[in-house]
Amino acid sequence: MHSLRDLLQEAQENGVAIGHFNISDLVLLKAVFAAARELNVPVLVGLSEGEREFVGVRQIAAFVRSLREEFDFSIFLNADHTHSLAKGVEAAKAGFDSIVFDLSALPIEENVRQTKQAVEALKAINPSILVEGEIGDIGTGSEIHESSPDVSKGLSTPAEAKHFVESTGVDILAPAVGNTHGMLRSMVQGETKKHLDIERIAGIKRAAQVFMTLHGGSGTDDEDLRKAIAAGINIIHINTELRVAWRHGLEHGLGKHPDEVVPYKILPPAVEAVKQVVGSRLRLFNGGRHAAQGA
Repeated sequence: MHSLRDLLQEAQENGVAIGHFNISDLVLLKAVFAAARELNVPVLVGLSEGEREFVGVRQIAAFVRSLREEFDFSIFLNADHTHSLAKGVEAAKAGFDSIVFDLSALPIEENVRQTKQAVEALKAINPSILVEGEIGDIGTGSEIHESSPDVSKGLSTPAEAKHFVESTGVDILAPAVGNTHGMLRSMVQGETKKHLDIERIAGIKRAAQVFMTLHGGSGTDDEDLRKAIAAGINIIHINTELRVAWRHGLEHGLGKHPDEVVPYKILPPAVEAVKQVVGSRLRLFNGGRHAAQGA
């Protein structure tokens, strides 16, 4: 079994990206794992602080570990958007493989100071854990938004990224490059797409020389995602697209069986709807080269 660091290095060398999908229940986990196994590509599942509180930190760690061990499969667990060291320590002690320590709302030097402390503390618990830091403004909430936030003033610069990485020792950087959390209603309906600053991604990669994550990938133009990977993005986060599919699948299951009360008879359409989204994203992130295996 390769480590997450090894697989990120391999992905970078091969010009592909590892898909990161947020989960908050067994339906989502089953769907993500099934899609990744079909395509035989490594995958990251992540949980924000709210998602971890709902599922249970130690419980989801045990669940993911059991899948990895039973099927000898590269599925890894990330503590997404962790805003305090205490929450990070909790995830590290539970056995998470990576932690996004997100203090991007703070002034950059305060972000640097606290992130450096977090890297040292978390690696003291588990030296092989990967710690991700975040700079810039990409909005909040993996939800359906009525209007798009103006994140143009919070875009990351190559100089800022280089300073942050060198000062903190983070393994992975999450910059603001035109990406935003959540989706507009028009994106859900397929009328509009997010677009990324590809030149900025390439400039940050050259300056920082570190693995890079694109947060807020839902609703982004496919060609922009391909270009972002070529420019240096190694991990892409998808959440809102999965939540929309989960909701539609659940509504379909309830509508198909209006008198059914057995959860495992109602929920399969939700699993399948999420699986379809995950599969399409994984094919894109892996350059389409695994599509035949998953056919």
